[in-house]
Amino acid sequence: MDERLPGSVLFCCTMNSVRSPMAEGILKALYPKQVFVDSVGVRQEAVDPLAVEVMDEIGIDISKHRSKTFDDLEDSSFDLIVSLSPEAQHTAVDMTRTMACDVEFWNTFDPTIIEGSREQRLAAYREVRDFLSRRIRDRFARRPAIAPG
Repeated sequence: MDERLPGSVLFCCTMNSVRSPMAEGILKALYPKQVFVDSVGVRQEAVDPLAVEVMDEIGIDISKHRSKTFDDLEDSSFDLIVSLSPEAQHTAVDMTRTMACDVEFWNTFDPTIIEGSREQRLAAYREVRDFLSRRIRDRFARRPAIAPG
């Protein structure tokens, strides 16, 4: 088994409406049975329709995602917590002070701050989706076993 593949991962961001649902969807698509994946926000807001749209472009449906906060977690024991915003990083660090859990900070741009045409806004969401996809693939890549000798 790849040592880089944790059994459970929690992605967290500020609102659990764009970045963390995207990351959750990508990791679930890559490892549907091997890793338990969840996501939360410091605060909650309904999943962003533009996030749903750009994820649908790559064949991942996050339309049924229900936003939740750290307080809504039924189980807070994760092998790895990946925070995607500074605010979520602070909350994750506070939450894990007394747990054996790794916390990684992947500072990820918030595409909701982009103004402009629909296409300009979609482009920003695609950039975030593609950034997260690359980070997740790099971080959780399966490496071939090295033969002894």
